[in-house]
Amino acid sequence: MVEPRVARVAVDMPLPHLDRPFDYAIPDDLAATAVPGCRVKVRFAGRQRDGYVLDVVTASDADRELSPLLKVVSAERVLHPEIAGVVRDVADHYAGTFADVVRLAVPPRHGMTETAEPPDYPPLRTPDRAAVVLCEYPRGAALLRALATEVAPRATLCLAPVARPLGNWIEAMVEAASATLTGGRGVLLLVPDAADLARLEARCAESFGRGSFVTLTAEKGPAARYRAFLAAARGQVRLVLGTRAAAFAPVLDLGLIALFDDGDDSWAEPRAPYPHARVVAALRATRQHCGLLYVGYARSVETQAMVDRDWLVPVELPSAARREACAVVRATDDGAPSSGRGPAAHSRLPHEVFTAIRAGLARGPVLVQVPRAGYLAGLACGRCRTVARCAACGHPLAGERGDRGAAPVCRVCGVRPEWRCAECGSTELRAPRVGVVRTAEELGRAFPQTPVVQSSGDHRVDRVGAEPALVLATPGVEPIAEGGYAAAVLLDAELLLARADLRAGEEALRRWLAAVALVRGASDDGSVVIAGPASARAIQALVRLDPVGFAVRELADRGEAGFPPMSRLISVEGSGQAVEDAVRILQAETGAVPLGPVPVADDEVRATVRAALASGRALVAAAKAVQVRRTAHKEDGLLRVRVDPAVL
Repeated sequence: MVEPRVARVAVDMPLPHLDRPFDYAIPDDLAATAVPGCRVKVRFAGRQRDGYVLDVVTASDADRELSPLLKVVSAERVLHPEIAGVVRDVADHYAGTFADVVRLAVPPRHGMTETAEPPDYPPLRTPDRAAVVLCEYPRGAALLRALATEVAPRATLCLAPVARPLGNWIEAMVEAASATLTGGRGVLLLVPDAADLARLEARCAESFGRGSFVTLTAEKGPAARYRAFLAAARGQVRLVLGTRAAAFAPVLDLGLIALFDDGDDSWAEPRAPYPHARVVAALRATRQHCGLLYVGYARSVETQAMVDRDWLVPVELPSAARREACAVVRATDDGAPSSGRGPAAHSRLPHEVFTAIRAGLARGPVLVQVPRAGYLAGLACGRCRTVARCAACGHPLAGERGDRGAAPVCRVCGVRPEWRCAECGSTELRAPRVGVVRTAEELGRAFPQTPVVQSSGDHRVDRVGAEPALVLATPGVEPIAEGGYAAAVLLDAELLLARADLRAGEEALRRWLAAVALVRGASDDGSVVIAGPASARAIQALVRLDPVGFAVRELADRGEAGFPPMSRLISVEGSGQAVEDAVRILQAETGAVPLGPVPVADDEVRATVRAALASGRALVAAAKAVQVRRTAHKEDGLLRVRVDPAVL
C-alpha cells in the first residue's frame, strides 16, 4: 500500500489573513514530481492558483478532506528551504505576505530555458596572489582568515576614498570572495547598479575565470536571468554577482554576502512590502549562518546602529592614516562676500575653484561634480526671486538651451510658456540652480584650450585618459580616470544639503566621498575643493575624511529626536475610519506614538506610528494583525501598511 503524501503549499494569495501554507493531497501520478521547492497549480477558493511546495509530509492536521494538487508545473526546485525561510523572515519584518516577497525571490519561469541543455560552467580558478587591500586595514587579515575557515564573520568595511589599491572596493570584494571560495563555500556579491556590476564582473573574470560564475540582474531579460538563477539553484556555480534582484539568489552552501554602498537609494525595493537589500542581507546572514560584509566609502546611519549594537565589526583605517593616504580636501564658502569670482562673465564659481582647476590641469584630468543635470535646473523671477512655475500644472520651470539663450520649459507637461511672474509681473528670469551643461559652457569659456567631457544619466562616460581634461559629471556617473584625477571640484554643495529628506546630509557625504575616491592621494598632490557652507556638518566630515564620526553623531541626533534607525516607524494609509481604528489599536497594544493623520488623496489619509526600537517587532506584528482582522472580517475601508524599509 502506498503511503499517503501531503504537500504543504504556499499559495499565491497576497491577502494577509491567508498568509500561511495550506495542505493538499498529492495524487499518485504526481508523487514523483511534487517535491519541495517546485511550482504547482492548486484550486483555492474556487479558482486555480499558482503555488510552491514548501514541504512534503505523510499526514495533515487539517480537519477536512484535502483537495488534490491539480498540476506540477515543473519538478525544478526553484524555492530552496533556506530561501523560503528568508522569504518568511522578510515578510514578517516588513508586515508583508509570503506571496509578495517570493515574487522578488524567484524570477518568472522561462520554460524553454528550463528544459534546454544547461551550459557548461568551468570550475572556479583560485587566485594565487596575496590580498593587497584588506590586509592594509586593521582586522582585515583576521576577516579573511575567518571567511576561509567558515567562521561567518559580520563586518562593515569603510574604505579610504583614494584612487589607489587601498581604496579599491572591487579588489576588496574579490579578496573576500576568494577567501570564502577557498574555504569551500559559496559567495554572493551585490552592487547597486549595472555600471558597478560590469566593472565587478570584468574583475571577477580575471580572477576566477570567465564563465565560472553568473550575474543575476533584472536588466538581463527573462531568459538570461532565469538561466543564471537556475545555475545557482542547481549548484552549477558557487559565485553569483548581481544587483538588488540577486539578494535572494539561491547560492548553495552560502558562506558570504558582500554588499557595496548600502546607502545607495537603488537598494530600496519599489514594490510591496518595500524591503531594503541591506536588511535582506542581514536577515539572510542570520538564518543561513554565513558571513556578511558591507563595503563602502561612507557609513550609513543604519550600519552604524548595527555597529553600536555589536552586531557588526567595524573595519577601517585610523583617522590619521586615512588623511595621510587620501587627497587633501578644502572647503570654500561660495556665498561669502570675500570670495572672488572666476573669469567667466556670469560665473557663480568662487576664485578658489578656478585656482584648483588650473593647478590640477597642469598634472592631469580634473573632475567637476555638479548636482544637477541639464542646462538650467531651475528658474526664478529675476526681480522678486519667486520660483517660476508652469501656469498649466504648477510644476517649477527649468531652462533649456535655445537660439536666444535659455528658454523656460515645464518638464512635466512639456509646455514652453510665455512666462510672466504672478507676483510682480516681470518677464525677466534668473537661474539659481545651474545644470551640468551650463557649467560646462562656463568652464569651457574659462579654459578654452582644454577638452571638456560631460557625463550624466542621459550620456554616461565610463572612462577618461590621463591627459589634462575637464570632466563634468553629475553624482553617481563620474568616469574613472586612468591613474586617478589630479583634482576634483564639488559644486553647489548646498543643493544636496537642502533636500527635504532626513538623510540629506548622509546622502550628500556619500556622493562626495565617491568622487574623492577617484582622486589621487596626498602623496601625488591630489586635492579636492568643495564649494558650499563650510560650517555644515557633512562638509566638515568631508574635510576631515571622517564618515564614521559623521554617522556616530547623526545616529545620536536621530536617537534624541526619535527618528529611525533608533525607532521604528510604520505608516498606515487608507480610508479615514480604517486608519483611525488601526492607529487606536496599535497605540493601545504597543504604546506607540501616533503622528497625523494627513490627507493624501480623495477620501484617504495617512498616519505614522512611532515606537521605540525595542518595541519594533511588536509594533510590526500588531500592524500585521490589524490587517489580518480587517481582511478576515471583511471590514469596510482599504488599509495599507508600510514599514520603514531601512531599519533592521
